[in-house]
Amino acid sequence: MDSQDHYVAYVSTYTMNDKHGIKIYDVDMKNGYFTEKDQVSLTNSSYMTISHNRKFLYAITDMGVVAYAIGRDGMLNRMNEASINGMRGCYLSTDYTDRFLFVAGYHDGKITVLKLEEDGKVGKITDEIFHKGLGSIAERNFRPHVNCVKMTRDNKYLCAADLGMDHTNVYKLDPHTGKLKMVDVIRSEIESAPRHLKFTPDGRFLYIVHELKNYIDVYTYEEKQDGFPVFEKIQTISTLNDYHAGGSAASALNFSADYKYLVSSNAGDNSAIVYRIDGKTGMLEKLFCLPISGEYPKDVAIFPDNKHLVSLNHESDTMTFFNLDLQKKLLIMHGRELKIEKPNCIIFHKISGS
Repeated sequence: MDSQDHYVAYVSTYTMNDKHGIKIYDVDMKNGYFTEKDQVSLTNSSYMTISHNRKFLYAITDMGVVAYAIGRDGMLNRMNEASINGMRGCYLSTDYTDRFLFVAGYHDGKITVLKLEEDGKVGKITDEIFHKGLGSIAERNFRPHVNCVKMTRDNKYLCAADLGMDHTNVYKLDPHTGKLKMVDVIRSEIESAPRHLKFTPDGRFLYIVHELKNYIDVYTYEEKQDGFPVFEKIQTISTLNDYHAGGSAASALNFSADYKYLVSSNAGDNSAIVYRIDGKTGMLEKLFCLPISGEYPKDVAIFPDNKHLVSLNHESDTMTFFNLDLQKKLLIMHGRELKIEKPNCIIFHKISGS
């Protein structure tokens, strides 16, 4: 990271008393802190994503999705809104060519695919897929809750983590029509609840965090010559300390800016955990799991300089800040907490450099 780089942080929130669903902060990289820069009126912005060309931000709202153009100063200019023809989404992402937007539906178990126009606006729906339930098995109702949708880095397959069905569906994307065709299923343990997933930049490894069983599964990924995706599990690693008694739910999953570290969080335990990633094998090494001084860390992120960490504490309506020493495996709180209603998701965005 260049010393002249400047960043903003976008934080999305649920809106109960405050109608501004996105807050924009100037990032003080030296001191590891935020100063509010602006706020955007939007209801229940449960998640947001930035296009891969870094020009546009897309956010969930009650009625669908909203597209914003990102200004040179990091400010957001609303472009348009589009319906997803269903209940409010909980996650969204673009493909790697920024031609399609995928929305995950937790409440209705639905994946919605929308066309993205060349000017960044959201266009028409190209496909809608409802995950199907299994009814009652072993006295538990398995109901679809699609919680995360991400493309493989080769831009061929969409992976959809279904927290209710305990598996991740894999769909082949038709890059011309925006239609999806299911080709594989990555099965997780019963009642493990796969929540979020991330691919390494080279596309060789996949990480899936499981909410109810508090662990991350690591998979290798490759496409066989016959055009079929192959995922093989190589590691399962806990998001908790060994001594923890239970009653926790894993939540966040984010890379550091240099992709050398992976961070997750635990509600109940109210902790953040940082792993070192082995670039050759994809395996994770747990560095530490330490408290975040708040309730229900819905999202946690390492600052782009790898020297600070922020936790979005959904139930205590705060963000807490920490000095991060990855060599000494230390997390030390600093500065006062920032009040923010029901924070849910954070993205750092570089706005200038030397």
